[in-house]
Amino acid sequence: MKMIDRGGGTPIVVIPGVQGRWEWMKPAIDALAQRCRVITFSLADEPSCGAGFDESRGFDCYVDQVLAAMDVAGIAKAAICGVSYGGLIASAFAARYASRTSSLVLVSALPPGWTANPRVSFYLRAPRLLTPVFLLASLRMYREIAAANEGVGNGLSPALRHGTRVLTHMFSPTRMAHRVRLLEAIHLREELTRVTAAGFQRPTLIVTGDPALDNVVPVASTHEYLRLWPHAATATIARTGHLGLITRPAAFASIVVPFAEAAAGVSSKNDSRPHYKVG
Repeated sequence: MKMIDRGGGTPIVVIPGVQGRWEWMKPAIDALAQRCRVITFSLADEPSCGAGFDESRGFDCYVDQVLAAMDVAGIAKAAICGVSYGGLIASAFAARYASRTSSLVLVSALPPGWTANPRVSFYLRAPRLLTPVFLLASLRMYREIAAANEGVGNGLSPALRHGTRVLTHMFSPTRMAHRVRLLEAIHLREELTRVTAAGFQRPTLIVTGDPALDNVVPVASTHEYLRLWPHAATATIARTGHLGLITRPAAFASIVVPFAEAAAGVSSKNDSRPHYKVG
């Protein structure tokens, strides 16, 4: 399996979203690596990853991949950070391997009971055929890129850089659709409810952007995790939405790294629910 292992200090494993490519998160990986040891990879069924994917195990292969990456890196325990779809993988890993999880960070994550909305269901009908429509609809993301860079004109260069990363490390619409369909066979809400009842209290941080700017996963949906884990802290990256770790990577790292460092090796109960906002 091809892994990215950079930096030093507190280890953080970062799991990409449904598009599956770690390269899309590169600004965030670069920012984290300046302050901690960051491990990341593309999802197991990406050809560029070089990992095996057992269709009979489906979604569980992604969870197994996190464990395998930690074993290869020689890391006994780490902060597990899941982005969007990767938040479901991170949550499942923390539930199954609590002893290997020092803390859990969920970034604009899909909630455990997520089901495809009409927009997603439309793309699932013919993912390859509808790719041009999907790309055209993605232009709506420019609003948050402009907000993160304090102006429509200022957002052009960052948008071009992100677009170049996307085109250079192109997503597969069929693999994305397959990953969404894999969720139909799992019962993550029930699993997380069970571990909560059993006393799961790993330090948890839920990171989102501004509610008005996230057009992919509503902030209220990500905050559904607070019903499962009321001990969790929340953080908001201002002037951005779903792409906060990309559009404002330094702000993202300034939230995640201190949290992971404080939580490293700590398993005591945290009854508070602090909130952080990075302007």
